Amino acid sequence: MNNKWKQIVAISAIAGISWLLVQNPYTNDYFTRLTDKSIATSMQEDELLFAIKSSVKKYEIEPQDARIDSVWKAVPGYNGVKIDVQASYEAMKKKGSFDERKLVYRQVAPKKHLNELKPSPLYRAHPDKPVVSFLINVAWGNEYLQDMLSVLKEHHVKATFFLEGRWTKNNPELAKMIKEGGHEIGNHSYTHPNLQTLSTQATREELRKTSEVIEAVTGVRSTWFAPPSGSFRDETVSLAADLGMGTVMWSVDTIDWQKPSPEVLQQRVLSKVHPGAFILMHPTESTAKSLETLIVNIQKKDLHVVTVSEAVDEKRILPYK
Repeated sequence: MNNKWKQIVAISAIAGISWLLVQNPYTNDYFTRLTDKSIATSMQEDELLFAIKSSVKKYEIEPQDARIDSVWKAVPGYNGVKIDVQASYEAMKKKGSFDERKLVYRQVAPKKHLNELKPSPLYRAHPDKPVVSFLINVAWGNEYLQDMLSVLKEHHVKATFFLEGRWTKNNPELAKMIKEGGHEIGNHSYTHPNLQTLSTQATREELRKTSEVIEAVTGVRSTWFAPPSGSFRDETVSLAADLGMGTVMWSVDTIDWQKPSPEVLQQRVLSKVHPGAFILMHPTESTAKSLETLIVNIQKKDLHVVTVSEAVDEKRILPYK
């Protein structure tokens, strides 16, 4: 048989087998089920993708620029969020159903940032950010300081301690203990003067000298400044900014220097605490005895206790993350 006839026979055989396969009811059933399964999978995927895309308006948030408020002065910016549709789809497709906990977010930075504003005091973090900061001003109260540090450590909480320069020079071991606890350290002037009336040169010297002492003792260069007794003028804020420091005030005051009972102090704080709150305190007996209760109850309000730097950071705290 020559090659031409061999090719004709082979083609005929293939055609015959193909015809039998097509006519075979089992083959038809297999292809039908395969097609149906493919269509069902495709429909399921389309429904999931549609559900994710439909959730965008519900879950996406526009970023908010840093600004100067007429009441609250400097207000930090806060990141917005967008949904990464493809990444969210990949996270959900195995289960095949929509799950908001598996949405993948991408943070979007604001256009204007805190460091772009003119020097202005900070009284709180962004009001949408579920955080609280403890501002602990230290110029005395050594006998209560270690107890407070122990409570903070036990609850894995970091505070921002504003140290007086003179105190730091006289109590280097306590200053180092604060630093070793992972806490943030700020500047609280050198001799605790009234900065509202102090001269420009004397104010600059108070801030400069304190930063130098803190850095010499702890190795930390302060980036935040807390005016003693909350007394300052606009020039004070500008002088602090010239030395690389933002000026920090407070939105909730323990008034612990009046030696209230722990119950009164706790009620005073917990009745006023809010998202973004800066809570002013000192190393006093009232605060030392109240600190654990404050931490536990603030956290029950779904608020995170963080340092000032963490509080004013633009990064948004996301659900499920």
